[in-house]
Amino acid sequence: TYSYTLRVVALGGAILGTVSGVLGCFAVLRRESLMGDALSHAALPGVAIAFLFVGRDLSSLLIGAGIASWLGVQFIHAILSTTRIKQDTAMGITLAAWFAAGIALLAYIQARSDASQAGLDSFIFGQAAAIVASDVQLISIVGAIAFVILALFWKEFKLITFDAEFAGANGFRVGFINVMLSTLIVVAIVLGLQLAGVILMVGMLIAPGIAARQWT
Repeated sequence: TYSYTLRVVALGGAILGTVSGVLGCFAVLRRESLMGDALSHAALPGVAIAFLFVGRDLSSLLIGAGIASWLGVQFIHAILSTTRIKQDTAMGITLAAWFAAGIALLAYIQARSDASQAGLDSFIFGQAAAIVASDVQLISIVGAIAFVILALFWKEFKLITFDAEFAGANGFRVGFINVMLSTLIVVAIVLGLQLAGVILMVGMLIAPGIAARQWT
């Protein structure tokens, strides 16, 4: 009884909200709410660079976004491990630097005679009405894989979230587990870029966890 667009957008948004909400709970509990904001903005230069190399292919653009966000995570960790800068400041630096680079690359792309109206601005605010059934299938499959990994490493993720020092003292590879959890959050962000955009994706990631925190 509903139109194709409404069904696809509603289903895709619901699945994305479930995936990002579950993973966002870890960010909220670890006091890394700004992490989602920083990584979603860090994805923009990856989208632009991927476009310069391969054009409009959506899968390539999302891979570029994922690589850029993952590098943003490593940049934050590098700042924390080599300087006395605190975590929120490191995230703010990454957010501003990566997003500024993305805007500069988008301006360069739009100025090219062969790439005017490239349409990459839609990744900033999202374009929910443009997703199709195949996009929903992709979100579902990748989300299911993320949930499987989450189930397999539930004990480890929970332990480093509440007591990372205790985890390290008991022989757990805290660094590797942190990278794995950050990678899952990056995956959630990349999945939502087309639907929610780099700016609104932080809401998809953080708002469910904050709401759930009031009831637990």
